[in-house]
Amino acid sequence: MSPALAGGIAAALLVLATIIGVTLRRRDGRRLDAGALRFDRADAAAAEFGSRATLVQFSTEMCARCPQVRRMLHAYAADHDGLSHIEVDLTHRPDLSARYKVLQTPTTFVIDGSGAVRARFHGVPHRHALTEAVASV
Repeated sequence: MSPALAGGIAAALLVLATIIGVTLRRRDGRRLDAGALRFDRADAAAAEFGSRATLVQFSTEMCARCPQVRRMLHAYAADHDGLSHIEVDLTHRPDLSARYKVLQTPTTFVIDGSGAVRARFHGVPHRHALTEAVASV
């Protein structure tokens, strides 16, 4: 193989990896389609749901980033009318992890009034991404 061909292949792979990395970074761990999931209100007993949308945070007792996300989502919900924040602890309800396909904590759902999952965030969601997701509800 000639050095020019090898250099061209290496450059093409570098460009492809950069494009994939930038795309994944811009998504911020969000999935706007969220599949065809529906959140069952019975899974968050005694929780108050928002009239416009609800931020459902899945966490565990050993999650290091969950308290940060809890504070951020609570403040975000308090700043917006019709928005509510609830937290579901998967430590005591591991069955929900399988039902909602939660592989890491924190994971946040944005659900509408009917319980349909309109957006899904893995890790710490960015405020601008939350704003986009809530606006689509």
